[in-house]
Amino acid sequence: MALQLMKLFVSASTTTDAVPTDTRFFYVTTAETAAGSTLTIDAADFFQDDGTAATTLPTLAANNSYYNVYINGVLQMDDISTYTPGATTVGSLAINVPAGGDPIPAGTPIVLEIVQFAPSSTTTVTT
Repeated sequence: MALQLMKLFVSASTTTDAVPTDTRFFYVTTAETAAGSTLTIDAADFFQDDGTAATTLPTLAANNSYYNVYINGVLQMDDISTYTPGATTVGSLAINVPAGGDPIPAGTPIVLEIVQFAPSSTTTVTT
């Protein structure tokens, strides 16, 4: 009998679900933030979708989450803000208002949106 390459014959299929969770935090400015300044919003200054006060900002899972900042309903560029997770006095959102631009007026709504994914996969192996 001649030599043969012996190998397994296996078939597999994988199903992956992303399962996003969207959390929003709201804040209304109480004073104007001048151009060239930084507006820092503590975790406790935000309120949640149901109107209750926020007590902590969630940790962002590496490679499975992101955040967006909306000022007066307009999505802002990525490098204008810094997000720090945590409870009151630790967790915050800092918004750097570009010098030479417009200030953020008092009474302006700011929305922090956090999207986190809980991916899961199932693989079925058949022969």
